[in-house]
Amino acid sequence: MTDTAAPTEAPAAEPAETAAASGEEILIVTDAARTAVLSIRDREDDGDTLGLRVEVTGTAGIDYTYDLTLDPVADAAPDDHIHDSDGLTVVVPDASVSRLRGSTLDVPSIPGQGGLVIRNPNRPNPLGDMGRLDLTGSIAEKVQQLLDMSINPALASHGGYASLVDVNDDDSVVVTMGGGCQGCAMSQATLSDGIKRAIMEAIEEVTDVIDVTDHEAGENPYFS
Repeated sequence: MTDTAAPTEAPAAEPAETAAASGEEILIVTDAARTAVLSIRDREDDGDTLGLRVEVTGTAGIDYTYDLTLDPVADAAPDDHIHDSDGLTVVVPDASVSRLRGSTLDVPSIPGQGGLVIRNPNRPNPLGDMGRLDLTGSIAEKVQQLLDMSINPALASHGGYASLVDVNDDDSVVVTMGGGCQGCAMSQATLSDGIKRAIMEAIEEVTDVIDVTDHEAGENPYFS
């Protein structure tokens, strides 16, 4: 098995479809990246039996981390998504499909820099896995339950919290952030990529999440 490192160069998730059945190309491979991978594969004694396996292994800040290996195609799991990219077999584990869909495997844009990069339009939730909760009641009650049980425990590590201000007539939710999140240079990303996503995914009636935090007033921002 041959390992190939791939840093992230760019930054959600939708239900996975079966690529083998639909013919969907989960990961686009550029000509330059394909040439680079094939040159490595062809140096292996059993190169013609190997495919490029691309898996999301975790997160690093606002980006995913990846593992790229050349593995025997015959060892692919039954639910792995497999497609041919002009002579290169690409294998994506089912659990990575929604996180990789629409990504491009390419060579670095900086001349002379080696390796490969994955340009991924999908981002992990910076608050981590919110899980699934049994939320009940009105929109306001559901939002408060989500804040209490998932969002604020995640923000507590930054010394911050989020509060529900109001629910508008159009079912948009107004929130504000306090503590270490108020005035934090990362709070806008946290709201848009974390809190907003968590609320809108957990409560389908919500049409938008609006931040009314006075970030200029923060006295102890976690990131400044």
